[in-house]
Amino acid sequence: MGCAPSIHVSHSGVIYCRDSEESNSPHQTTNISQGTATLHGLFVKTDAADSIPSVLAYQSRQPPPSAGPRRKERRESGGASARSRTPRCCSVEAETQTSSSSARASTTEVQVGPMRLTQYPIQVLLVFAKEDNQSNGFWWACDRAGYRCNVAWTPESALECFLDKHQEIIVIDHRNSRYFDAEDICRSIRAAEPSNHTVILAVVPRTSADQEETSVLPLLDAGFDRQFMENSSVTACYNELVQIEHGEVRSQFKLRACNAVFTALDHCQEAVEITSEDHVIQYVNPAFEQMMGYRKGELIGKELTELPKSDKNCADLLDNINTFIKKGKEWQGVYYTRRKSGDSIQQHVKITPVIGQGGKIRHFVSLKGLHCTNENNKQRLCRYFTSNILKLFFVFTESNSYKCKNRRKDSVDVKSITSQNSDAPSLQTRRYSSMARIHSMTIEAPITKVINIINAAQENSPITVAEALDRVLEILRTTELYSPQLGTKDDDPHTSDLVGGLMTDGLRRLSGNEYVFSKNTNLSHSHLPVPNTINDVPPCIAQLLDNEESWDFNIFELEAVTNKRPLVYLGLKVFARFGVSEFLNCSEVTLRAWLQVIEANYHSSNSYHNSTHAADVLHATAFFLGKERVKGSLDHLDEVAALIAATIHDVDHPGRTNSFLCNAGSELAVLYNDTAVLESHHTALAFQLTTKDSKCNIFKNIDRNRYRTLRQAIIDMVLATEMTKHFEHVNKFVNSINKPMASEETSPHSEGGDTECTTNIKNFPDNQTLIKRMMIKCADVANPCRPLELCIEWAGRISEEYFAQTDEEKRQGLPVVMPVFDRNTCSIPKSQISFIDYFITDMFDAWDAFAHLPVLMQHLARNYKHWKTLDDLKCKSLRLPSENNN
Repeated sequence: MGCAPSIHVSHSGVIYCRDSEESNSPHQTTNISQGTATLHGLFVKTDAADSIPSVLAYQSRQPPPSAGPRRKERRESGGASARSRTPRCCSVEAETQTSSSSARASTTEVQVGPMRLTQYPIQVLLVFAKEDNQSNGFWWACDRAGYRCNVAWTPESALECFLDKHQEIIVIDHRNSRYFDAEDICRSIRAAEPSNHTVILAVVPRTSADQEETSVLPLLDAGFDRQFMENSSVTACYNELVQIEHGEVRSQFKLRACNAVFTALDHCQEAVEITSEDHVIQYVNPAFEQMMGYRKGELIGKELTELPKSDKNCADLLDNINTFIKKGKEWQGVYYTRRKSGDSIQQHVKITPVIGQGGKIRHFVSLKGLHCTNENNKQRLCRYFTSNILKLFFVFTESNSYKCKNRRKDSVDVKSITSQNSDAPSLQTRRYSSMARIHSMTIEAPITKVINIINAAQENSPITVAEALDRVLEILRTTELYSPQLGTKDDDPHTSDLVGGLMTDGLRRLSGNEYVFSKNTNLSHSHLPVPNTINDVPPCIAQLLDNEESWDFNIFELEAVTNKRPLVYLGLKVFARFGVSEFLNCSEVTLRAWLQVIEANYHSSNSYHNSTHAADVLHATAFFLGKERVKGSLDHLDEVAALIAATIHDVDHPGRTNSFLCNAGSELAVLYNDTAVLESHHTALAFQLTTKDSKCNIFKNIDRNRYRTLRQAIIDMVLATEMTKHFEHVNKFVNSINKPMASEETSPHSEGGDTECTTNIKNFPDNQTLIKRMMIKCADVANPCRPLELCIEWAGRISEEYFAQTDEEKRQGLPVVMPVFDRNTCSIPKSQISFIDYFITDMFDAWDAFAHLPVLMQHLARNYKHWKTLDDLKCKSLRLPSENNN
């Protein structure tokens, strides 16, 4: 046994030790238990078998005294090459080896201008086909330098290890191409984005004295930074690594620190512009774009002389500025500039020269801010500020204001708001007192900051502007910023009743009549029949389910053939398509049992809120999840959460609205304090039913952290179906998703398309939450976007449920929440028109802009035309007379 033993760790927790690299059969095995395992003098720190680390670290190792062969020395000193199959790349024949040095594993302070940075121990990756003196030399050099070292023995493990750890230095064996192609490995690593800050060193064979040294250009073209002539001396390897650290690595470390500086510039409120010594624009920050009206792509690379100049500056002002800055002096003063729109604005400008290469001026940094010198400028800026504040506010309010016959609103007329006269002294007094109260707050909410900005803008502004801002402040102080203000009931009682019934908690009347909510809490899981396997689905059902991926899928046919149990069968098909069982690590039997329990707790006596509606929402959710942009924006956990939320979102619904339950003093309304009563109950009961019995607990095999994340996502989606926050969810989606996405798509410099859009969304979990909320909201009320026959059926069912509620309210002496839904007088077409106008069109316009759903929008337009025709004919029925005859 002339070479050091190598260690292989299997996933079962067994160490395989072999004495030579050529031998493939284990000659000794030792079971690993928690604690420390001793093997041939090697001390290997281990954990339990189910948590074996991907690499093994030596507890003790002493570097060799000389640079000669080291295999024997390493064995004798307690240091051997430990190799383990890495779980991250277990599908390839790859081995990695790691060391954790304690020689000099300390942080280093690095100064970059005024910044003091902390540099952590360098990480090195050695890529060698086999262990030899050269690999050992670099290994021990890393140990001496205090670097953290990994050794990869195959190209696959090398790339895997680099993507995991992002080493600063990579040493690749380029001496022999028989084992692997070093240049291919280098190119594959360079293809990864983290390699921008990595130095890659090629170990090349030593040339003889009479042999001409080869060119380094092929190595540089392949992506290498340096070459190292073969030398197994630990000192030579050490010197090379230390030089790289103090040279390229230290420089790259400083460059990475610049990201923090650019982040600060991007979020700075002052406009920043950086140009070259030839006045070519190299950088502008977002504040500069906003002030000047340009985009970065329109400015970067252009000379300042190419941009329009304002004619309001003095003739010799530019010469004066150039004289200052070319001498290396900072210039500061007032300067007129022209925005992209053509407006001339006055700026306070500070231009600072920056010394660069060769000790010469290489950059000019300009800081710019708006400057007001007279009353006219102040008035113009105040009007500009007021206009934008009003635009921002009315995006949230007026875009959904109640006007059914003219849903597309005109822009707000600021003059009409500011035309009223008021007493100036009292206005000023009121303004200053409100500012004093606001500034006394110790913790500022975002809305408080907005109010502070508006108050500041009111100072020294014309009385009309101050009055307009006072009006804005009055609106901002209201609690329901997202809820449009309704007109009088004389305008459209259908819409008023519908909105009042869906978006309020009702008027609590102490009538003595309390609605007792009947829950199926005594339902036993044991009496449910054992479900068939998915392969045993009756042919008639299986044939219908073949079309379940189509938007035109007829859920009522599935309801009929399944004897009002469509949720179980559709759920099995959809959940299998999206790999829900695999994600939850639960069996199909458990999933079927869960679906049966959930469906059993839907009330088949409800004409609308029954398991067929749940199946319909599940189908719509699955359809949306299949769209490219939706699929690319969400993770697998989000998909599973959405499907589960759709399945449970109305479980145990009583067929009555939240307003009814609050007015009736139901147990649930008392339990949930009249707030999101039904939605809170649906989620709570669903989780109770799920965890009550292990036979149907689909969450029993996932870890706690994943369960909590999944549970929160499900709860958030179900609560989003409550209509009181309808406009808040829609407007947040429009402003956080639609508008930035439209801005990127219209930008002439956008290249990524949908891929870049979905990547940006994934980088912001809040945006993923908005997408999931919007998705389940649209799925919940997608009836007007279904084919006409299905739309008509759903309209009849929801109307019947509202009729039944009105009948019961009259019978119990409760407030009638929706008087228009009287079965003797109600016009169903008119109620559908109101619902589409007020809730559906804007929401599906926004959802279509994101998910691309032309078939839905075509159905919506066709169905709206159908209801309008019926309304024009004064029909109260659901179909045209000719259709009834058929």
